[in-house]
Amino acid sequence: MTEAAPGPPGSRRIRRLARDTFGFEQLRAGQEDAIRSVAAGRDTLAVLPTGWGKSAIYQLAALLIPGPTVVVSPLIALQRDQVQALLANEVTAAEANSQVGKGERDDAFSRLAAGDLEFLFLAPEQLANEDVLGQAVAAEPSLFVVDEAHCISAWGHDFRPDYLGLADVAEALGRPPILALTATAAPPVRAEIVERLRLRDPEVVVRGFDRPNLRLAVERFASGEEKRAAVVDAVAGATPPGIVYVATRRAAEEVATELADHGVDAEPYHAGLPAGRRRDTESAFADGRLPVVVATTAFGMGIDTANVRYVYHHDVADSLDSYYQEIGRAGRDGEPATALLFYRPEDLGLRRFFASGARVEVEQASEVAEAWSKRGPDIDLEETGERTGLSVTTVASVVRGLEDTSVAAGAPPDPDDAAEQVVAAQDARRRVDQSRVDMMRAYAESRGCRRQVLLGYFGESLDQPCGNCDRCLEGGAGDAHGAGRAEDAAPFPLHGWVSHDAWGRGQVMDSSEGKLVVFFESAGYKTLALDVVLDRGLLRPDG
Repeated sequence: MTEAAPGPPGSRRIRRLARDTFGFEQLRAGQEDAIRSVAAGRDTLAVLPTGWGKSAIYQLAALLIPGPTVVVSPLIALQRDQVQALLANEVTAAEANSQVGKGERDDAFSRLAAGDLEFLFLAPEQLANEDVLGQAVAAEPSLFVVDEAHCISAWGHDFRPDYLGLADVAEALGRPPILALTATAAPPVRAEIVERLRLRDPEVVVRGFDRPNLRLAVERFASGEEKRAAVVDAVAGATPPGIVYVATRRAAEEVATELADHGVDAEPYHAGLPAGRRRDTESAFADGRLPVVVATTAFGMGIDTANVRYVYHHDVADSLDSYYQEIGRAGRDGEPATALLFYRPEDLGLRRFFASGARVEVEQASEVAEAWSKRGPDIDLEETGERTGLSVTTVASVVRGLEDTSVAAGAPPDPDDAAEQVVAAQDARRRVDQSRVDMMRAYAESRGCRRQVLLGYFGESLDQPCGNCDRCLEGGAGDAHGAGRAEDAAPFPLHGWVSHDAWGRGQVMDSSEGKLVVFFESAGYKTLALDVVLDRGLLRPDG
């Protein structure tokens, strides 16, 4: 363990620890600010892009304060990589997930409680187990880390119900400082992370969204056959290593096969493949033995290959949140890299279908509410799922919605009323997901600078066209952004709040190309013509 010095740590101490323990010659923008905040005992939300060193924040902050650290991470492979990296730097760490035997888990918790273990990695669903939680509580951790924190947000692109109980876990642990980390979070998602984790006066550190070394481009196609041929030709002629993202498992297999037929060493990667084969593919790509991976979104989280020269999207992503995270795996060494979307408008239909999801009917939610009102936290999720025809994950999501409704009401609500509120909330989420697909289309079909569109989605402004996207290089971005910039939308400043008669309260995400992009919690992202908004008074400033 590293002993803490009195008072918050200074820059010199943080940098010395980074160099001596992990060999970091320097820290990136935002890392030191977040480390200092956590080490001073303050709740912190750090939003830094893929490859920006989020793990270094909790590693260094934890070593600056006495006591053990519990890290919640959604992927076992990611936990294992982090543990191995810490052990390689002579820092004590262990994982206690479902793939670890009971004896090894008990030993890890014993070492944690005895002060012989600095880091313990767990998956969120494990902390729902009373025995596991009890062992974690006994260790009295001094820091609680939530990695991939966007998974807690109903507005996020990778929502996971297991994350929803983490605020209660933190309270059970004695409410140590909480550090939440994510690589992609638009302002509405950030706000919900803060709310769901019940962060107290948090320091919110947002840095590095602009990746100027990435050349952004979109190529449009009329047919699937034409698009597929273009992807294969592009990969065959590109400098490896690279990643090709696809929407389905079938496409991963087909594209990998076609690439092999053209002499390209490529492997598919998706959740339907055996775990051993997936691990072999990850290792071969990381070691430089495999130049190309054709993957669904199952590939990438925790991948630490710095020299990826391109990320091609054979299919349109489900949202700009996902797209930004995926293209962020290119050019992490700071050298030029390409993010190219092979776009066919008809492909948006598949994404809209996925975004629509399976709707929970009010009757089904009422059955869940009835069971929950009788049994509370002891509700049998599997039995309730079988009776209602819902998956266990969906039942868990409904239960969490019921719990939120109960807290908001200050008392257990009527099951039927609560069910209607939960279904309404899930319908709102569906609308948000659909609107994210629309924003992906806006990026693909933009006449202006693509980087301005992308950063605007995340609430970040770029005053001038980037000069490193296809629209800028073609010379069309300047005129498209010559009017309607933020200064022309003075009543509606970036990040400002507005209200609409039908959609309620919303936050301005971007003002470019004579348009406003506003996020409404009840309706999702809406793109509005600025002149129409002003002429008709469609929006009003709202605090």
